[in-house]
Amino acid sequence: MTQVKSGDTVRLHYTGTLTDGTEFDSSAGGDPLEFTVGSGQIIPGLDEAIPGMAVGDKKVVEVPADQAYGQPHENARQDVPRADIPDEIPLEVGIQLQMQAPDGQAIPVRVVAISEESVTLDANHPLAGQDLTFAIELVSIG
Repeated sequence: MTQVKSGDTVRLHYTGTLTDGTEFDSSAGGDPLEFTVGSGQIIPGLDEAIPGMAVGDKKVVEVPADQAYGQPHENARQDVPRADIPDEIPLEVGIQLQMQAPDGQAIPVRVVAISEESVTLDANHPLAGQDLTFAIELVSIG
């Protein structure tokens, strides 16, 4: 039976949950996730769990925050004067917006606080600081 090794292209179905059981992502009802093992295309803690699996294998992988999206960085939060946000942009906590970096690159940010004077934007990944659990099933190798 062929087992996955680094460099193999694999397809797997997965369901990702938080420690409280809340599902944050799943391939159920869709195409399996395809990626090259060891290439950095997925979070390290999940990537490292795939080698040695064979087609049809299922497992549950616990991924600590440091092996997922890392810890949140305070310097990734920024208070912006409310007057600097165009009126046509709806403001509510939780909404995702895009900022533009000086080099023109789009940066996704979430609104995390709103006051009369300012809006706090957070560029951390929404799952930063979270330990994650993945139920996975290897569908194919190659």
